[in-house]
Amino acid sequence: MRIGIVLSSAASAALTHTTIQFVHAALDRGHAVRILEPWDLEVDPRGRLRGRAHLFDAPASPEQIVAALHGRTAVRRNVEVDRFDVLLLRTNPLDLAVIGFAQLAQQAGVRVCNDPGALLRTSHKAWVATLDGVPRPRTIVTRSRTTIDCFASDCVAGIVLKPARSCGGKGVTVMRGRRRPRLDTAIDAAARAGDGYVVVQEYVPAAIFGEKRLLWLDGAFVGGYLRQRAPGELRHNLKAGAVPMPSPLTDADHALAATLTPHLLRDGVWFAGVDVIGGLVIEVNTLNPGGVYWSEQLGTSGIAARLVASLERTAAPSLLPTRAS
Repeated sequence: MRIGIVLSSAASAALTHTTIQFVHAALDRGHAVRILEPWDLEVDPRGRLRGRAHLFDAPASPEQIVAALHGRTAVRRNVEVDRFDVLLLRTNPLDLAVIGFAQLAQQAGVRVCNDPGALLRTSHKAWVATLDGVPRPRTIVTRSRTTIDCFASDCVAGIVLKPARSCGGKGVTVMRGRRRPRLDTAIDAAARAGDGYVVVQEYVPAAIFGEKRLLWLDGAFVGGYLRQRAPGELRHNLKAGAVPMPSPLTDADHALAATLTPHLLRDGVWFAGVDVIGGLVIEVNTLNPGGVYWSEQLGTSGIAARLVASLERTAAPSLLPTRAS
């Protein structure tokens, strides 16, 4: 297959990024990978979608891939994006220009993952709050301070405020108990970090035992790990010092996947990262889901190869790999 990947920035690629693990697995299975950044995309005078790409054709280690992107030592060439077999969108935060180009590629017959329309629907955290049958904390999504204050007064254990559209733990505040002296400050922080809408969830006491990141692929969980927050920290983000720990899939996890899968498939999602505390879904990440590296390091091998194999199953026979995996 000819696989294109749009990254927010090649210079920010890291060994632990899911994208790098995917590229490594795709090359190992005999596919060609073209990595582009948002500013590489263009439409030429013929109306064709093109881009200036980093070319990867031979097997390479994750370390070699990262080094080539950082040093910009990979071969660079203009490519016809609308002739890719698959285009993976791996930009975060949401980039509407990339979505627009991806829709053009889709119209030309390219399979885009995750589907750009699905990203518009599911990348906003309001989506999770609407899913029937999915266990989650009591949640509201609003811009109203009055609504937030009323909701918070009814949450005995406390509340978590976060931007409705953001990433990496930015603008997140955890407020324990009924005291709310910093509520206005927390609302302002969450609103500034996103699109102005604020997600408020009832605090889940089981958070002291950590937060699971589960990887959902085309209908089932295929791996995951636990993030144990750092001492004195209330967020579970690795960038905030959380420690990744093993967490094998359980029957409860598979049961949870069964409740989520109809919603994800209905909205055209192929791959997602699901954050779970105490059996409750906290977030569903479809925009740039990560976690493959730590899931593989901590016990579930072959996840990146499963991502590639999932795409191969929908490819034409002539596009299947010729080298052994």
